[in-house]
Amino acid sequence: MNHLLLRPVAEADLADLVRMAAASADGISSLPNDEAKLAARIHASRQAFASPDDASGEETYLFVLEDLQAGRLVGCSGIAASAGFFDRFYSYRNEFVVHASAALGVSQRMHTLHLCHDLTGATLLTSFYLDPTYEDGPAAQLLSRARLLFIRAHAERFSDRIAAESPGITDSQGQSPFWDAVGRRFFGMDYPQAEVIVGGRSKAFIADLMPPSPIYVALLPEAAQWALGQLHPVGELPFSILQDEGFDMDTYVDIFDGGPTVEAPLASLRSVRLAREVLVQDDPGPREGALLACTERARFRAVLAEVGRAVDAATAARVGAQPGDRLLATPLQAEVSA
Repeated sequence: MNHLLLRPVAEADLADLVRMAAASADGISSLPNDEAKLAARIHASRQAFASPDDASGEETYLFVLEDLQAGRLVGCSGIAASAGFFDRFYSYRNEFVVHASAALGVSQRMHTLHLCHDLTGATLLTSFYLDPTYEDGPAAQLLSRARLLFIRAHAERFSDRIAAESPGITDSQGQSPFWDAVGRRFFGMDYPQAEVIVGGRSKAFIADLMPPSPIYVALLPEAAQWALGQLHPVGELPFSILQDEGFDMDTYVDIFDGGPTVEAPLASLRSVRLAREVLVQDDPGPREGALLACTERARFRAVLAEVGRAVDAATAARVGAQPGDRLLATPLQAEVSA
């Protein structure tokens, strides 16, 4: 896997992004299957990487994973600096309420969903896609976790709270049991149609049509109850990486498909806690498998490498390091299974 390189997206990557967007499952990726929208994503990302230090919070960053040996892109991942920058970012918050009757001697603990925008302003991890042939091995870690090193290195551009949405359960026709039970009743269209309309934009206009009062989960159809907080199979690998990072998995779910929305303070995440600066020198000492990144914003690069207390010049060259550059390394996790 020494031939894999994570870097900022470039204009020349459009054809590969179109291919990856077409290969990603409908309705479960924030990577739009639309060439014009992808070109706009690339332009916005290039501006974000090149923008001055006084970032506004509206920036979106897109990274691509390149197989240098094969000469093609095999994955992408992104960051939205501030969720809901142009509008509120809605989720359902899981809560439990107790209803009791002393006269009847009955007490019931009921699961409820509360429409909220608690995560507005959090930094959002987005747009994860990895070619299935690369899922065995650490490529997924490089694609997902290197973003956290970028955020750590440029913390002034991001929130100290990180969140990520994961795709919920849909059937073979792309229909969502949770959407059919909740959203469709108030929005008047099926799940694939709603996904097309949203197209990665704010969900606030949909939340405006949702009931503001709590939803009692016990009143939902059985299929919707079962789907709540469950993952679509394609989300299992990236979700497992986030789980190992230490994200809270239980508090929020997506207002569309009921998939889990995770969140955590940046400082508590494993990649950030264990990250360390490394020097370039001839004798790096005992080594271990790690993610290594050159954190210069416009020249950000990350690779899988054997890293000690330092790295040798040849390893540093793999991330395009120049004299004075800041290099960060964080250990690989134990093997993540799909």
